[in-house]
Amino acid sequence: MHSLPIFLRLQGRPVIMLGDDEAAEAKRRLLERAGAEIVGEEAEAALAIVALADPDLAVARLKARGILVNAVDRPDLCDFTLPAIVERDPVLVAIGTGGASAGLAAALRQRLETLLSPKLGDLAILLRDAREQLRQAFPDPMERRLAIASALGFGGALDLDEPRLDDPFWLDSLHVKPEREIHLVRLRSADPDDLTIREARLLGQADRVYFRPDVPAAVLERARADAPRIACDAPPWPSARGLSVDLSMGEE
Repeated sequence: MHSLPIFLRLQGRPVIMLGDDEAAEAKRRLLERAGAEIVGEEAEAALAIVALADPDLAVARLKARGILVNAVDRPDLCDFTLPAIVERDPVLVAIGTGGASAGLAAALRQRLETLLSPKLGDLAILLRDAREQLRQAFPDPMERRLAIASALGFGGALDLDEPRLDDPFWLDSLHVKPEREIHLVRLRSADPDDLTIREARLLGQADRVYFRPDVPAAVLERARADAPRIACDAPPWPSARGLSVDLSMGEE
């Protein structure tokens, strides 16, 4: 990854803002929505946004103080970028292109706006409020995660497309998938874009990924970030519960 996506809590924290044109005002509004305290260049802060016609000197001064800088329309000077945002409070979806094209990020945001349910925020609040009930119903963290994943999946009680938020018995409908489940994925090429939708979904849901030495790293990167990657020379017979995916090149 060219950047690490993170969400910063800026409520009440100072952020340096330089510039007063339209681009600066857009960034200022975004900072105010996040609750940041907007300050001038001489103030103590960890972040700065520079929206100047000639930002080089200001950026150099700020970086010399150890401040992380975003220079509007100058990705070569940026320590961080501000993504396009889809908001379903408290859910935030951020889209970044590494500064390559703000227009592309905006187009992706517009597409996601039409795809994501307006109920996502209410769904997040429902799950937050039910956290203790979920812990009691599924004391084992693995079982709890699998049960929630099943509920959020296609046709589940909390299906992301149309969650049944008014169903008072949704928690009773949660269940754990079989203790052990393994899917074999035979790659047709080294290009991760050649994965089918089903294969990409399995990688995104897998609790662990087994792979042969010739499986390319680009494909492994499509798996969940927290899923262990386990190198092996033969098809595995996992004893651990949850979903396992076995990756290899071609036929075996």
